[in-house]
Amino acid sequence: MVDAIQGLGAFPLDVNECQIDALAADGHKWLLGPEGCGVLYVRKDRLDSIDPAEFGWSNVARYNEYSSEDLALRPDAGRYECGTLNTIGCFGLRASIEFILEVGVERIAPAVQALGDRLAQGVGGKGYELACERTAENGAGIVSFRRADVDARVVVRRLMDVGVLAAPRRGWVRAAPHFYVSPEEIDRVVDLLP
Repeated sequence: MVDAIQGLGAFPLDVNECQIDALAADGHKWLLGPEGCGVLYVRKDRLDSIDPAEFGWSNVARYNEYSSEDLALRPDAGRYECGTLNTIGCFGLRASIEFILEVGVERIAPAVQALGDRLAQGVGGKGYELACERTAENGAGIVSFRRADVDARVVVRRLMDVGVLAAPRRGWVRAAPHFYVSPEEIDRVVDLLP
């Protein structure tokens, strides 16, 4: 089981090549979709080995036959959909996934990596410590940094005041620029840091 929320939409992922049996991700992060709607993948040959967490009217095979008392599960991934779907969220997530596919994850990944690298280099130049060393193998879209003499919450508020979103996480500033952020905007963020 892979929790792909921190990379799906920003980095290519082949479930067959990676031998993933099940994968889940919320749609609101790198997938650019609405909150409260996500994706679940379960390899077909694993469906019978993973029981639904909840049971409801729409995860049974004959869900559209309201008088049926047959509780056999649907033979497909619909067995994990136990009730009415978040229709608006589903349409929003579909639109965001179509957009990502149109842009191309193979183009998004290097852009995200380059922006993360640029931010890491910039904050390093201002005396900030990185949560971990960035390399070509481990660098990702999320960059966490701190400086002993600067409160992360103050930095986050300062950035928010000028329209830049970041989050304070246990004394660290956590930033995650997506592909649509320009290198100049990264430089602006670095310039705004105390």
